[in-house]
Amino acid sequence: MTIPRVLEPEVMDSREEAVDYNSMDHSTVNRAFVQELLEFARKVRPEGVSFEDQREGDYTLGDVLDPGTGTAQIPVELCKQDPFCRVMAVDMAESMLEIARYNVASFPDRIQLAKVDAKAMPYSAGMFDTLMSNSITHHLAEPVHCMKEMARVTVSGGVIFVRDLMRPDSEEQLEWIVKEYAGDENEHSQKMFRESLWAALNLDEIRSLVEEVGFEKETVTATSDRHWTWAARKP
Repeated sequence: MTIPRVLEPEVMDSREEAVDYNSMDHSTVNRAFVQELLEFARKVRPEGVSFEDQREGDYTLGDVLDPGTGTAQIPVELCKQDPFCRVMAVDMAESMLEIARYNVASFPDRIQLAKVDAKAMPYSAGMFDTLMSNSITHHLAEPVHCMKEMARVTVSGGVIFVRDLMRPDSEEQLEWIVKEYAGDENEHSQKMFRESLWAALNLDEIRSLVEEVGFEKETVTATSDRHWTWAARKP
């Protein structure tokens, strides 16, 4: 039995929060996120059809949507590892997007930023080849609405790759995770991480929501001591 979920504000839109979030060292987890996304995409490509065939000889995730992009660190990392993709990176927090504009400056033609509510996105069904998202569901009181939108805007046969924190079983485990992975950060950064863990879904909760969206619960797995990952190919 895990500790009860304690919600945090849906939008991190103070300048202090944006600066502290951007200054935290996410490089290792962001790099791993992108590498695992690319590995999964290669594994689930349509039988008999390679991504090279689909993309004129170049392996790429194609047109990618990143809801809840924050300061767009993952789109930048993706563009480093996939030299041909294009990313629409969206968030509701203007303060995050202000910093993101500096982060994406090296990829002006490949990363586009927009202020968008991930629960009601202004994109047509099947518009994107790949849907990736990191750490958005714990901000939402009812994440299922966002998850339905993620599935809607992904093309049939496209890749959905979503990761977030996993709520620990106890307060003791939660505090250990904060110390282990944010112990060198400032007090405010540690506080944000702690609150995010409290607000996160546990494995059973996210699996139940995935089934509600129309996917097999087995497409969600625990991928670290503090993360779950929903990795699926849209039917």
